[in-house]
Amino acid sequence: MAARVLNVNVGVLGHIDSGKTALARALSTTGSTAAFDRAPQSRARGITLDLGFSCLRTALPPQLGPGPGELQLTLVDCPGHASLIRTIIGGAQIIDLMMLVIDVTKGMQTQSAECLVIGQIACQKMVVVLNKIDLLPEGKRQSAIEKMTKKMQKTLENTKFSGCPIVAVAAKPGGPEAPESENPQGISELIEVLKSQAYLPSRDPSGHFLMAVDHCFSIKGQGTVMTGTILSGSVSLGDNVEIPALKVTKRVKSMQMFHTPVTYAMQGDRVGVCVTQFDPKLLERGLICTPDSLHTIHAAIISLKKIQYFRGSLQTKAKFHITVGHETVMGRVMFFSPAPANFNEEIQENVFDFEKDYLYQEQYLSKDSVSSEENKENDQAGEVQLPKQQWALLEFEKPVTCPKLCLVIGSKLDTDIHANTCRLAFHGVLLQGMEDKNYTETFLPKLKVYKQKHKEGQVERVMDDYSVIGRSLFKKETNIQIFVGLKVKLSTGEDGIIDGGFGQSGKFKIRIPDGLKPDTKMLLTAASKKKSKGGKGDMTKEDESSKNDSAQPVTISLIFKRYVFDTQKKMIQS
Repeated sequence: MAARVLNVNVGVLGHIDSGKTALARALSTTGSTAAFDRAPQSRARGITLDLGFSCLRTALPPQLGPGPGELQLTLVDCPGHASLIRTIIGGAQIIDLMMLVIDVTKGMQTQSAECLVIGQIACQKMVVVLNKIDLLPEGKRQSAIEKMTKKMQKTLENTKFSGCPIVAVAAKPGGPEAPESENPQGISELIEVLKSQAYLPSRDPSGHFLMAVDHCFSIKGQGTVMTGTILSGSVSLGDNVEIPALKVTKRVKSMQMFHTPVTYAMQGDRVGVCVTQFDPKLLERGLICTPDSLHTIHAAIISLKKIQYFRGSLQTKAKFHITVGHETVMGRVMFFSPAPANFNEEIQENVFDFEKDYLYQEQYLSKDSVSSEENKENDQAGEVQLPKQQWALLEFEKPVTCPKLCLVIGSKLDTDIHANTCRLAFHGVLLQGMEDKNYTETFLPKLKVYKQKHKEGQVERVMDDYSVIGRSLFKKETNIQIFVGLKVKLSTGEDGIIDGGFGQSGKFKIRIPDGLKPDTKMLLTAASKKKSKGGKGDMTKEDESSKNDSAQPVTISLIFKRYVFDTQKKMIQS
């Protein structure tokens, strides 16, 4: 029986020119078809443009079980070039363990920070590699390494990677042009650390087959080979797989893992799948799956969290680059939260409840963006009420194909690459996709997101004990008829009902079912008497006191809510 091979995917992330590819090369024993900048444009520009893969095989460490076997560390070399961050995000979704490569002479740089953010979203464990230690003057090398190690420990203190191992290496002493005879430094120590950090990732062969393809090429007389990492399920020889982007289904003719033929592969494995011929240029990267298991969607509801390093607020109606599955498209967002009374309610994970009412938000609510009036008041009292969970409606500029419950990342990738700022804005989980092109008519009316409306006017005069005339609540041209029957409240405490318009200037009649309080009537009668007197003669003491009383006019409050996607625009009062 062949010794078992446990595959763990290790992402190699970091700022451009921190030496990621050189490190992957120093660690690797077997390169795959996509390894070490084989793409002609990568070699010409001297930077990694796409995910490169290679692997390192070593004896199975004791924490991963007894018996003979090998640990295969598949190294995913992610590009560090800022404009390629969408590729990194694609890569991070298939990573079990992350190596953050830092140029020891420069420390944390913009993209190192972005890679750290992606790692926190998509990864469980991390090892920091301080590379290029050969560039430090020999006499001061040790103290410089210690200083940078302390700095990195401080940076990671408030992240989930606090206390992670930090290893110093020189992956390619002398730089890219140095002769190959120069031996890398610190690599065997790094391999031991990686082995100690390796864990049994939870792998599940059940469920639909889904694979992230990052490379595609044809072999004459054999077919077209797609290489990638299996995200879920499993695949066997002879299975049919769908290529959703091309809307075709192909049969699996043969499979290989790092040049070794296999008949079966499952979640977490890195594999090359050969299918009947098609033009590889049509699928450089993307997803393949069990036929009919993915959906193509035009919009989605996601649960989300803001990324703490993103500067600025997240505004409703703003556009972001949305990475869903392995595609990045432009999309517009609308944020919403539970109704304020349910801010502290525990929300069931990965489920969206269409029966509940949700409150529309002009922006994502966070400590630095308290938007609602009531929160402004709470803020003065020193406590900001924030909901435990928030959601967004994403509307894509072009449809995307993705699995259900997949990771979603929103970024501002058009921010200046050289600006020292994090471009990743939010991350979340896709809860509900909308496959119908006409989702605005067929789907959105089911989404009960409302806006709270609050209008204020004033009582102009009393008609009788049970009715008053109001003004300043509506514009002259408003059709008051649609407001008839809505409840209002006077600042003196009475409840009223709008009875209809009065005259042509936007004034209206309010019925007070329980009648006006004597104090209110006195206040309003005094105010209207004073108006009619219009400053005749000297004021008596009585007039003086009525002036003080009427200095505070009696206001009328009309509160109702309107559902954003209700085509009839009904006004609703609880």
